[in-house]
Amino acid sequence: MNGQVQIGTSQKKLLKNVVMMDGTGALPKACDVLVEGDRIAKIESQLEIASYPNCEVLDCQGLTLTPGFIDVHTHDDAQVLLNPSMLAKVSQGVTTVITGNCGLSLVPLITNHPQSPLDLLHTKEFKYGRLSEYAKAIESAKPSVNVGVLIGHTTLRAVCMSDFEKAASQDEVAAMTQHLDLALQEGALGLSSGLFYQLAAAANEEEMKALSRVVGQHGGVYVTHMRSEMDSIIEAMHEAADTAQAGRVPWILSHHKCAGPKNWGRTIETLALLDRISQQQEVGLDAYPYNAGSTLLRVDLVDGVIPILITRSESHPEMAGRYLKDIAKQWHLSEQDACLKLMPGGACYFQMHEEDVRRVLQHPLTMIGSDGLPHDERPHPRLWGAFAKVLAHYCRDEKLFSLPQAIHKMTGLSAKRFGIKDRGVIQVGAYADLVLLDPHKVQDKATYDHPHQMCEGIHKVLLNGQWSFDNGKVTGHGSGKFLKRNGA
Repeated sequence: MNGQVQIGTSQKKLLKNVVMMDGTGALPKACDVLVEGDRIAKIESQLEIASYPNCEVLDCQGLTLTPGFIDVHTHDDAQVLLNPSMLAKVSQGVTTVITGNCGLSLVPLITNHPQSPLDLLHTKEFKYGRLSEYAKAIESAKPSVNVGVLIGHTTLRAVCMSDFEKAASQDEVAAMTQHLDLALQEGALGLSSGLFYQLAAAANEEEMKALSRVVGQHGGVYVTHMRSEMDSIIEAMHEAADTAQAGRVPWILSHHKCAGPKNWGRTIETLALLDRISQQQEVGLDAYPYNAGSTLLRVDLVDGVIPILITRSESHPEMAGRYLKDIAKQWHLSEQDACLKLMPGGACYFQMHEEDVRRVLQHPLTMIGSDGLPHDERPHPRLWGAFAKVLAHYCRDEKLFSLPQAIHKMTGLSAKRFGIKDRGVIQVGAYADLVLLDPHKVQDKATYDHPHQMCEGIHKVLLNGQWSFDNGKVTGHGSGKFLKRNGA
C-alpha cells in the first residue's frame, strides 16, 4: 500500500479493512481505524490513505479488530518486573493485567522471607512499602502490558500482625486501614482477600468490613477468593456480599466454581443467588475455562477421588508433572501422606464439573481471568491459553456465546467493573490497546503435559499505540503503564 512504513516507526497507524468488535457486545462492523499517538483518533467506514502522509498503513483484510484483553485475575505482580516481555499474556492478546488477587499483593510488604501463600508471587520482590514505589518500578520495567493493582488483605495482615491465628485487634485493623487508605490514594483499584488461605482464615466480619469501608471511601472494588468454594459455599457468598455491602463497593467473586464431586451441579444454586444479590448491590465474577484449579499443595484438598497433578515440589522436584495417585502408589503411601511428603509445592486439582464450568462462563456477569501462576515450573495451561480457549473452544466450537459476547467478557465488561478508564472498548478517544486476530484460527495450544505453548491466531497487538506483539514475537517496545483507579 502507498504510504506504508515499517512497523513501529510512526506515531500514526491506519488499520484498513478491519471487522471491528468494539468490546460492548455490539455486532461487528466493517471499518477503518486511525490511531494517533496512544489514542484512537477516527473510526469510519473508509479512510483515504492519501489523507494521512507518513502514516503506517496496515491492510487487515480477513482479520478482526478487538480491544486489548484485560486479564482480571492474575498473580503477575512480580512477573511484570522480572519478565516484562510478558509473552504468555501478550501472545493471547492481553494488554492489561490485574494483580494483587486472592489477598496476595507485593505492596506494602517488605521482606526476604514471605510466608506461604505469599510466596506464590515470588520470594525476592517484596520490597515496596508503598504503591507509588511499585508503580515507579513498573514504569521503569516497561512491561508489554498495562498493570492495575489490588491490595491484598493477607499482605496487609503480614505487615501489621504477628499472630495470624486470630482476628485482628482494633489497633491492627487501624494499621491495616492506614496502609490501604494510602494505597488507594495512590491509585489502587481496590482490596482483594483470600480467606481460603491460612494466613487470612481467622479474619472476622469486623476486620473485613472495616477495610471494605475504606475501599468505599475511594470508590474501589472488593475482590475475593472466598472462604469456601466447597460445601459451605453459600455461607461464604453471603459473607463476601455482606463485606462489600458494608463499604457500598462492588463485589467481585474470584474464579467462581463449585469444587469437589459433592458440589458438582451447585452452580445452578450459586448463580441464582448471585442474580438475587445483584438486585441489591453491584456484583461481578471471573472464571477460567478449565475444570482444574491450581494452588498450593494442601492435604484438605486430597479426597482420593479427584485427579491431582503435581506442578512443583521443593522436597521432591522430580515428581513435577506426575499425578499424586501414581506417586502415592510408588511410595506405598496414602495420597494424603504422599501429599505431606511432597510439601511445600503446588498442584492442579481437577475438582470442577464441565457443566458447571460452562454455566459459569456463560453467565452475563462473568469476566475472563487466567489465574495462572507464572512462577510454577509446570504451570496450569491457563497461564498461556485461557483467552484463546474461550475464543476457540467455548465460543467458536461449542457456541456457548457469540464472538461479540466473548470479547465483551474480556474487555468492556472488565474495564467497567474495575474502573479502568478509556480502555476495553474501541471508540474515538480511547487508548489504542488493540488486537488483530483471526477468529477462525485462534487456538489454545497449552496442555497440562506441555503448558508453555503459545496460542495461534493472534496476529498483532497494539499497546498504548505501539506494537507489543507481532506474528509470534514480542516487539521489545514495552509501553505498558501503571493504571490508576478511574484514571486518577
